[in-house]
Amino acid sequence: MCGIFAYLNYLTPKSRLEVLDLLVTGLKRLEYRGYDSTGVAIDSPDSKNIVMVKRTGKVKVLEDAIKEHFSGGEYSEPVMTHIGIAHTRWATHGVPCERNSHPHRSDEGNGFVVVHNGIITNYNDVKTFLAKRGYEFESDTDTEVFAKLVHHLWKTHPTYSFRELVEQAILQVEGAFAIAVKSKHFPGECVASRRSSPLLVAIKTKSRLATDHIPILYGKVLPRSDSTSEFMPEEKEVEYFFASDASAVIEHTNRVIYLEDDDVAAVRDGTLSIHRLKKSLDDPHAREITTLKMEIQQIMKGNYDYFMQKEIFEQPDSVVNTMRGRVRFDGNAIVLGGIKDYIPEIKRCRRLMLIGCGTSYHSAVATRQLLEELTELPVIVELASDFLDRNTPIFRDDVCFFISQSGETADTLMALRYCKQRGALIVGITNTVGSSICRESHCGVHINAGPEIGVASTKAYTSQFISLVMFALVMSEDRLSLQQRRLEILQALSNLADQIRKVLKLDSKVQELAKDLYQHKSLLIMGRGYNFATCLEGALKVKELTYMHSEGIMAGELKHGPLALVDDSMPVLMIVLRDPVYVKCMNALQQVTSRKGCPVIICEEGDEETKAFSSRHLEIPRTVDCLQGILTVIPMQLLSYHIAVLRGCDVDCPRNLAKSVTVE
Repeated sequence: MCGIFAYLNYLTPKSRLEVLDLLVTGLKRLEYRGYDSTGVAIDSPDSKNIVMVKRTGKVKVLEDAIKEHFSGGEYSEPVMTHIGIAHTRWATHGVPCERNSHPHRSDEGNGFVVVHNGIITNYNDVKTFLAKRGYEFESDTDTEVFAKLVHHLWKTHPTYSFRELVEQAILQVEGAFAIAVKSKHFPGECVASRRSSPLLVAIKTKSRLATDHIPILYGKVLPRSDSTSEFMPEEKEVEYFFASDASAVIEHTNRVIYLEDDDVAAVRDGTLSIHRLKKSLDDPHAREITTLKMEIQQIMKGNYDYFMQKEIFEQPDSVVNTMRGRVRFDGNAIVLGGIKDYIPEIKRCRRLMLIGCGTSYHSAVATRQLLEELTELPVIVELASDFLDRNTPIFRDDVCFFISQSGETADTLMALRYCKQRGALIVGITNTVGSSICRESHCGVHINAGPEIGVASTKAYTSQFISLVMFALVMSEDRLSLQQRRLEILQALSNLADQIRKVLKLDSKVQELAKDLYQHKSLLIMGRGYNFATCLEGALKVKELTYMHSEGIMAGELKHGPLALVDDSMPVLMIVLRDPVYVKCMNALQQVTSRKGCPVIICEEGDEETKAFSSRHLEIPRTVDCLQGILTVIPMQLLSYHIAVLRGCDVDCPRNLAKSVTVE
């Protein structure tokens, strides 16, 4: 949710127009996170003031406004050092409008401007404090209080450095946030910090970096740092990027530092220093500079109309990447390097808990049955938000899996910390190296699905699914009674990419089906066993993308209420495959048809008996029962995509939604 992008060039000539172009491009890379308004702030031509442009709507609206506003020749003159900040806002406090858009300013003179992700929970108290001191507020946001608080501290402590002012302000606010601050009183400087909301610093130099680590200092109000706590490249020319996500910086540099909670990163005279407001016993003495392996081509649409469409069709490759280097088909072995040292401890645990939100929760539902079968341990699947509401008992011999594509999902991250405080072993399942869940877990599995830009998750779901299947196979490798079952699953995994390609060939048929369904107001999706998770995930995709009501129904519950919805006008989609619950699914199918329902059926290739119950069907290849959910979910992804296109919806950025849910 929301996106921060800031750029600082030190002794690297750039015109303000070039800086604006960099800022706008950075915002475009962050559009997938979800937003409703945008804004930028740069120095005026005389460098004595800060100029802001803010707009509601898409980044393109802001881009057009910038072209109109900054047309003068003075903005084309190169400057050696300059800091510009930009933001995409997803409304939490105050309706979407220019007045509430970021950046927010401290006063009419634009002394300090700030961009902010997250929520300041005590903003009302801070606002009351500042109002009593004569500050007038222009917006309905919580962010504005931070800019004015820094300004107040600057007036009361005129000898403080820029970093010290921001640190003092951070100590007085509560909640989750990532911030970047710019000031006309401290030209060429930028201060950024985070708490429970992602933020990174990227570094670009002409020469190789002199170090791969940046030492950090500790303390509340910190003295100016000495040279041992700073980063300065071998050559003075350097560019810094502050961003919510690596996708915004990868086209400029692959060298990034992921900030930790309560880190304060400050750039002054081209020198980057990182400080800590709080010190913990297990905190390292330096922040590592990470080399990204992402390529710019991975975040471009290529020949596809939408990112989501591209990501659906990338799944034959993404599932292979998830298994690459881990599944050894020639020796029927699996090695998960991120958790192998913890397997003996996991085998001795009391129970496994799988915790996630949305699509990640559905991947846990999809694999629960197999985990129970192969580990013979109790497996509990929890929604992170509900888990926290209940103060769930957690024991030291529990193993808790936290599943999140971004690794920054707020509810999941808070549940992780809750379980970690109670002594449970924490296993992270994420798609983002350096994310908060990745860093705070004891061990984990990186799903290697590649960047996912579309808000509605597709390839991350199938890769999470496979990651949990691989874990189940690792847990059962020494069980003689389960060897035949393991071999069956391993053989199916080796064929999975080809079978996904075959399912994707149904695209045109799914598109025709979408034409029959897109004008309806509701869609029921039914199944049971290993395919119930597909019903939940398929219904979620339809809701996310098409704004059509959809419900995933356990077929065994049909007679307990949902059957009342079935008539000749209600669209019903049923998943009926030749697995252990086939007879029960056929019973449910006959109940639907006997009530004049005309279900669309997803069935196995050549299953004439099942196809006889409907004139419309989608056939998928046969695979082992526990992997059926990977093949059956793809037609649902395609169906939701095509219905969204037909209904004129924004496929990649559905209304009111964000890719990375970093607030509660």
